[in-house]
Amino acid sequence: MKIYADRIPAAVRQLLTDILVVLWVYAWIRAGLWVNDMVEKLAVPGAKLESAGGGIADNLTDAGSKVGGVPLVGDQLVKPFEGAASAARSLAEAGRQQQDIVDTLALVVALIAVAVPLALVLFGWLPLRLRWMRRAAVASAVRDQPAGRDLLALRALAGQPLNRLAKLGPDIAQSWRNGDAEAVDALAELELRRLGLRSRRG
Repeated sequence: MKIYADRIPAAVRQLLTDILVVLWVYAWIRAGLWVNDMVEKLAVPGAKLESAGGGIADNLTDAGSKVGGVPLVGDQLVKPFEGAASAARSLAEAGRQQQDIVDTLALVVALIAVAVPLALVLFGWLPLRLRWMRRAAVASAVRDQPAGRDLLALRALAGQPLNRLAKLGPDIAQSWRNGDAEAVDALAELELRRLGLRSRRG
């Protein structure tokens, strides 16, 4: 299939639409990544809490082990350190859980931000684009065949706007019914232009 984008407005429109769709998808993917990065920043306090809690717990555990060596009262003195270390570990665990929640939230929000625009492309633009490609492929296959050109002419009569048909002459339908070769070619050419194609004849 040969498309003459520099001469046929339909082909230009298809090309521009394709470019815009690609830019649209790229922009929304970038937006999704940006949203992900913004939400991920909410995990910073959790990371600091985990680090601080873990450090405090380690220090208290070390201190408790040293105090536990004190004769007679060591076992009694170590209990407060163990309780404080356990509380610090709970803080560290809370910080880790906050990070996990933020990571999940960032992923979900980013996917939602990208999914809606991509759904519009997949279920809106793509079916139309594939239908145009099928029609253009069929038209390209039959455009140089006499019977195919007659089919293209008939398709033009059935689907082209009246103002475009009128430009071919007031008796274009009658000329086609009479088998006028010039009328058939003119109608076929009109339909090919609508699909972004051009006849190879001439």
